[in-house]
Amino acid sequence: MTRFAPLAFVPLLAGCGYVGDPMPPALKTPVAVADLKAWQRGSRIVVEFTAPGRTTEGFLIGRVGEIDLRAGLSPGPVFNLDGWAAAARRIAATAEKPGPVRVETPAAEWVGRETVIGVRTANVNGRFSGWSNLATLTVLEPLARPAALAAEAVPEGVRLRWTAPERAGQEFRIWRRAGAQEQSVLAARIAALEWIDTAAEYGASYEYSVQTVTKAGPAEAESEPSETVAIVPRDTFPPAVPRDLTAVAGAGSVELGWERSTEPDFAGYRVYRALNGGAYERIADRVEAPSFSDRGVQPGAKYGYAVSAVDQAGNESARSAVVEIESR
Repeated sequence: MTRFAPLAFVPLLAGCGYVGDPMPPALKTPVAVADLKAWQRGSRIVVEFTAPGRTTEGFLIGRVGEIDLRAGLSPGPVFNLDGWAAAARRIAATAEKPGPVRVETPAAEWVGRETVIGVRTANVNGRFSGWSNLATLTVLEPLARPAALAAEAVPEGVRLRWTAPERAGQEFRIWRRAGAQEQSVLAARIAALEWIDTAAEYGASYEYSVQTVTKAGPAEAESEPSETVAIVPRDTFPPAVPRDLTAVAGAGSVELGWERSTEPDFAGYRVYRALNGGAYERIADRVEAPSFSDRGVQPGAKYGYAVSAVDQAGNESARSAVVEIESR
């Protein structure tokens, strides 16, 4: 029996293993918001941020417990986060799940003052994250909404006009939605009360709105957008009148020439002729070159000529100045 004794301890040794120090329970503290932004729109302050979807340990967050959004005055030349948080006013904000959050609150109590806004979130057990990045803005008297916005087709594209009270430093954002676009995009930013959309195409549909903006400390304040105006521009604009028409009598013909059209939608020229002071009749259509040879003349007859230009939409210009000549 003695020689088998060591085997008796094998199962016992195999069942033993190293046990480390116990791990502390995960606190599941949300990471701090990093994308908070705030701005003034009309009489309200708008705040946007993303409620975090992970904890500081890297665990996913399924539900947001609480949102602590605050706005307060800058406490002095040297910013103190704890002092700001203690004095700041809490703004109502909720979110059930992680993701984008948008909050709007009246701006009246902050007008004329530099305001600091921050947020923190808590898990379902009430454990808060650290404070987010802070947004600072100087709240102004609300900017007036642009009014009487009108759109009209012009040869250069679509012209917009609107009205707005004068205010130092203000500019205007032009928002445009073309065709099947789901959202409007910023098309221009100008200081005038008029703008021409040279990128607009005839026959396409467009919607426009205008918004007043101005600097407000380190941020910008904006008005409510104007009413939307819709338009489908149509090309009803004739090309320029041909210039410098000349006529030279040849052997059995009259040779015409004029200045070339530079219209981007040019399609051709029409040539008109009158015999011995009679009515003008069209004798040629869709002439591509700025010249024409009239070989249907009678010797010794007196002819008058005029030329017009036609664009691709069929719009015809007025006729050129008349030239008269006697054929050979």
